[in-house]
Amino acid sequence: MTSLRTDLSRPADLGGTAVRPISEDELGEWLRAVRTGFLQSPVVPVEELAAYGEQFEPGRFLGAFDGGRCVATFRSFGQQVTAVGGRPVAADAVTGVTVSATHRRRGLLTRMMNGDLAAAKERGDTVATLIAAEYPIYGRFGFGPATGAARWNVDVRRAGLDPRAPVPSAGGRIDLVEPEGVLAVGPGLHERVRAAVPGVVSRDAWWWRTRTGVLRLDTQWTEPFHAVYRAADGTVDGLVTYDVDDTWGDAKQPHHTATVRGLLAATPDAERALWHYLCSIDWVTHVKSDLRAPDDLLPLLLPDPRAALATTLTDWLWVRILDVRAALEARTYEGEGSLVIEVADPAGLTGGRWLLDASTAGASCVPTTRSPELTLGVTELAMLWLGDESALRLAALGRVREERGGAARADALFRTSRRPWCPDQF
Repeated sequence: MTSLRTDLSRPADLGGTAVRPISEDELGEWLRAVRTGFLQSPVVPVEELAAYGEQFEPGRFLGAFDGGRCVATFRSFGQQVTAVGGRPVAADAVTGVTVSATHRRRGLLTRMMNGDLAAAKERGDTVATLIAAEYPIYGRFGFGPATGAARWNVDVRRAGLDPRAPVPSAGGRIDLVEPEGVLAVGPGLHERVRAAVPGVVSRDAWWWRTRTGVLRLDTQWTEPFHAVYRAADGTVDGLVTYDVDDTWGDAKQPHHTATVRGLLAATPDAERALWHYLCSIDWVTHVKSDLRAPDDLLPLLLPDPRAALATTLTDWLWVRILDVRAALEARTYEGEGSLVIEVADPAGLTGGRWLLDASTAGASCVPTTRSPELTLGVTELAMLWLGDESALRLAALGRVREERGGAARADALFRTSRRPWCPDQF
């Protein structure tokens, strides 16, 4: 097997292009290359440079340099992703991946990715994660889409909600808060949600500071509204951040749209109350959601679910399994049973033949010589890991091979009653 092990401490010349970790002094040039790769203005705002300076971690910001110019970028950072059952799993989060149009097809991404995944394996990370800007790129590195995402546009006038009804219902209350209030209650609420929903990833203090404008990435920041839902006992069970535009019809009728930047709810009551609140704001005729799980409650919370139009339905969080045993033992399962799986990993980071003994309380996963009941690649295992994909579907596509009903039994164990969800982009 081909190993991904690569020593990035030594610059490697690939047709005159050196691939190496950057120094902190090179962060501005690196950010210029990131912005160029994502077709943004190459001018790096002072605010963005300062903000990323706080995040700089030697060895985890990689660049490819042609002369003094950075032409490809790659970054990773430590993260936790919630497995089915609520256990946090150590992840290598990949972001800032670009290759300039002038230097494509030279193996620059492959070298950076290979080195980073090898380092993550050595650190003991169980998985790697990323949000894929383009679908075809990351499968060849063993990543697979593990969660989906949906956006909704609610026509408030058709939703059927009573604008005269109290919001929220008796027992709770909604209050507008300032960014400081969000910083006080948001992290704790997020941890409650993260412990309950597979696919949710960790947020550090930097995340909260940039999302509230306390630390600004550029000069284009506009201050949003923040509202919290408090249960009858005063516990903060929900938080929503949103913008409202200023749109009027020809007859001076308001046609404002409230666009949700993020909505977290630890209870169904909080979720219902926050959506009802957004749909009851005077002048607001449409509400656009943030990225929700594809089976989100939002449409069914409305008397007329057809008032919620799905405007986005896509893959979202991608996962790369780095340790089969650790990943499968980290989660719980929907039922009880055993399954022999054989996992192929051409990169040689993980794989092998395993006996999975699974239950609602957890699992053991040990090497075995028994004949496999399900044979699949590490990409396909990543698609199954959080419970969103079906082994039977993958078998029908020829992407897994089953013996003795292995795909159906895998679905009975792996799939979850609610779909996993990752609300964040990174």
